[in-house]
Amino acid sequence: MKQLLILSGKGGTGKTTVASAFIKLANAKAFADCDVDAPNLHLLMNQISQPIISDYYGMDKAFIDTVKCKSCGMCKENCGFDAIKLVNEEFKVDYFSCEGCGVCEEICSFDTITLRPDVAGKLTLYTKDKIFSTAQLKMGSGTSGKLVSEVKKQMKESVENADLAIIDGSPGIGCPVIASLSGVDSVLIVTEPSLSGINDMLRIIRTAKKLNVRTFVCVNKYDTNVENTNKIKSICEELNLPFVGEIPYDKEVIKAINNGHSIVDVECKAGNAVKDVFKNTMKIINR
Repeated sequence: MKQLLILSGKGGTGKTTVASAFIKLANAKAFADCDVDAPNLHLLMNQISQPIISDYYGMDKAFIDTVKCKSCGMCKENCGFDAIKLVNEEFKVDYFSCEGCGVCEEICSFDTITLRPDVAGKLTLYTKDKIFSTAQLKMGSGTSGKLVSEVKKQMKESVENADLAIIDGSPGIGCPVIASLSGVDSVLIVTEPSLSGINDMLRIIRTAKKLNVRTFVCVNKYDTNVENTNKIKSICEELNLPFVGEIPYDKEVIKAINNGHSIVDVECKAGNAVKDVFKNTMKIINR
């Protein structure tokens, strides 16, 4: 099964809009949303079946048994993250600050502190008709890259017969994006013709190159700055990267998304352009 990842480098470029269109056009049997901090692909996938929801455990968190605690304060003095607070004359752990390093457990002379598994998010898997894997990281939790890996893992383990899986990534180039890139065959970068869009596109290109992932580029809202669009095309030519198309700014996109539709579900200029981007991308993938 080939895996096509769609990334942007920054938020707001239309990455999920393009991903949802590709899923519809490919009639994909397997797809995933790896933007675990703010997943929204489900808003356009119209899932009506009940999903399988499971807990995701991130880093262990410290727990203080207040009955056994002698209030010596050694844990608070030695916590490098200021995660232990004195509340109403009892020492308690601030779970948003705790990094699970274990110093408090090691230093406690009264066996008062233990590290316990902590639910850091929820994994969601839709299995009726098509496999759709997604997740939501709990606010303030870390290990987003690990959760992304779990999202991809449950998608791959659940699908039986699929030629292509389409993955909606997250913005940026941090842990979630690196975890999304790991193991995929190709990445489509959806950029925009702005200075920040070009800069973030270049960062994604460099990251994908280090991970040996084949890369293509398309421009969304290309007609908002034709000069920068031409600059992006020149960069692709200079770096020998396939440029697979451009999508115009289209107010009908806003209406479609607000109604829970993909842009290829309605008749609009942007939807027609995405179809060409899809065809060009599939030609390269299937060579």
